[in-house]
Amino acid sequence: MGDAKQAAKDCVSGTIGGFLQVFVGQPFDTVKVRLQTMPAPLPGQAPLYNGTLDCVKKTLSKEGFKGFYKGTTTPLVGVGACVSIQFVTLEAMKRYYTELNGPSANGFLTNSQLYLAGAASGITNSVVSGPVEHIRTRLQVQTGAPPAITSGAAESVAAIAAKSVETGAVATTAAAQNSVKVAAEAAAANAAKNTLFFTGPVDAVQKIYAQHGLRGIFKGQAVTMVREFQGYGAYFAAYEYLVQRAMRLESKKRNELSTLNFVSYGACAGYAMWATVYPIDVIKSKLQTDGFSASTRQYSSAIDCARQTLAKEGVAGFFKGFAPCILRAAPANAVTFLGFEMAMRLLR
Repeated sequence: MGDAKQAAKDCVSGTIGGFLQVFVGQPFDTVKVRLQTMPAPLPGQAPLYNGTLDCVKKTLSKEGFKGFYKGTTTPLVGVGACVSIQFVTLEAMKRYYTELNGPSANGFLTNSQLYLAGAASGITNSVVSGPVEHIRTRLQVQTGAPPAITSGAAESVAAIAAKSVETGAVATTAAAQNSVKVAAEAAAANAAKNTLFFTGPVDAVQKIYAQHGLRGIFKGQAVTMVREFQGYGAYFAAYEYLVQRAMRLESKKRNELSTLNFVSYGACAGYAMWATVYPIDVIKSKLQTDGFSASTRQYSSAIDCARQTLAKEGVAGFFKGFAPCILRAAPANAVTFLGFEMAMRLLR
């Protein structure tokens, strides 16, 4: 009964931390995802965004401030659930290791135990975070009216080819031009047929499930689990290590540490997470915004996505959107841990 009561407190406190994380971090995350998933420009074509500030300016001018909070309903509910799952698992693992270590450890865990506790929280969390982030990501990159989102690169290829035909830049003979035009129209028709436009998270879930089932909802789940294992292992290990260190140095109990401790350690935890998993996150975003069917899919697997990214964009391709991500890491995770710790104090 005591464990169940404690788990309920962990769940409520984690949910509060998750809500705060969404409100503070969503604008940064939207910019990050758009930079991660923008297609590599063809020769002579300008990139969709010329960096973080350009993405911010274009989003603001075309969609207003609400554009930065696209897909917020999904993470508000989903991230609240995700963070609660993270903290419930983390605290349960900490209690397990505390009992395992015995009274001589004074409740302190080793660094490896902290990492494994965090990694376990990431794995359990991935069951919810995978589909939540898939839906959120598709909504975040949706920038206009139908057909703004396509299930592959066919539409952009068709547009470039058609434009080239009109200007005579692709071919010089009528026969060659006609061949290109036919191919462009076929590609455009195929892209339009596979286009999905979503009016919101519920609509996205319904349409994806209707056409692609649970497999479609959980698109990119394997790479999500890899990211969550390493990411949250580093995330909670960094935070809990700093908390334990402060408790030792200041000879204080956890609930006696200052607000500044929790805010600064939460920021450090955010840096620890994203510094170790960002390239994996780029691959996850690309897979989750890729086409569903074999005919519209650009990537056949996470490894294929990594190979294509390296070939077309170089190492820099794995760090697109890193600036807004790191800018988000400090405030979003600072308020997450602050919300959790303050809620735990109130519930005690």
